[in-house]
Amino acid sequence: MRHLLDTESLSRDHAIAILDTAQEMSAVGEREVKKLPALRGRTVVNLFFEDSTRTRISFEAAAKRLSADVINFSAKGSSVSKGESLKDTAQTLEAMSADAVVIRHWASGAPARLANSGWIDAAVINAGDGTHAHPTQALLDAFTMRAHWAGLAGTPSVGGDLAGMRVIIAGDVLHSRVARSNVWLLRTLGARVTLVAPPTLLPVGVEHWPCEVSYDLDAALEKGVDAVMMLRVQAERMNASFFPSTREYARRWGFDDARLARLDALALKDTIVMHPGPMNRGLEISSAAADSPRSTVLDQVRNGVSVRMAALYLLLSGDLKSTPAPAPSAALPLVKDLP
Repeated sequence: MRHLLDTESLSRDHAIAILDTAQEMSAVGEREVKKLPALRGRTVVNLFFEDSTRTRISFEAAAKRLSADVINFSAKGSSVSKGESLKDTAQTLEAMSADAVVIRHWASGAPARLANSGWIDAAVINAGDGTHAHPTQALLDAFTMRAHWAGLAGTPSVGGDLAGMRVIIAGDVLHSRVARSNVWLLRTLGARVTLVAPPTLLPVGVEHWPCEVSYDLDAALEKGVDAVMMLRVQAERMNASFFPSTREYARRWGFDDARLARLDALALKDTIVMHPGPMNRGLEISSAAADSPRSTVLDQVRNGVSVRMAALYLLLSGDLKSTPAPAPSAALPLVKDLP
């Protein structure tokens, strides 16, 4: 595997290899000197066509902890705002001898286009493309779940998967690349996933995804759950009214104080509450839930650096390059000429 473009084409062995390596990398963050010389002399470019805080900073921290040189590229204030194409930008990076390109783009398929175009001879990591995929977010979520799952079982997390874990992913599934990536990765790792959302916020064809679908969050909780992941309501991607009001949404599909207390009433004392961030407090999640001992929000941010260190290290060291680059999903058309 030369690139990390999605989780649908990520094998179980590769996923476990990344998670196990991330476990080793997590120890670096606890050292006095948070550095490894593993990628000294390599250049990592963060190529962001969409605004980002957590993901960009996380990738930058990951690359620097591995001693790589980092170039941060933002579309705003660059030649992209003047009309430069993705091809021209990629060829500029190739001329600069970039070893890895971390790309976030508003268009689904842009990372796959870059990886399979021949424009650049660098490892490509998808940091989020449209509503399609966000593989490193899913990997850090799985890493967080696996650490919790292993802790409950009293066994080492290295080499383990999520077999038997019950996960609810609730909220704005329609616009969420995080939901899509998590469904495929969690299925690969053996977890059972239930999507919960209003019908208007579920994508066409969701019945063919490897998961269950529910419209009732309370009913899903009643069946038992080990992890509840709340998704951000992505108002910036909505061009219509997908639910009556924010108050109605919060009451029916938000993880509020009552549902937090309901976990205790259902004797689900070990259930964790997750959120990929940024959070709309009071809408999809209450402040009490976000700040409760069950919350793994800050753990997810912390684990993101370790997972991204692992992905960069394995791709650039060659440990994941024994198989060809995965082809883009058949359901995802390649972007022919992105501006």
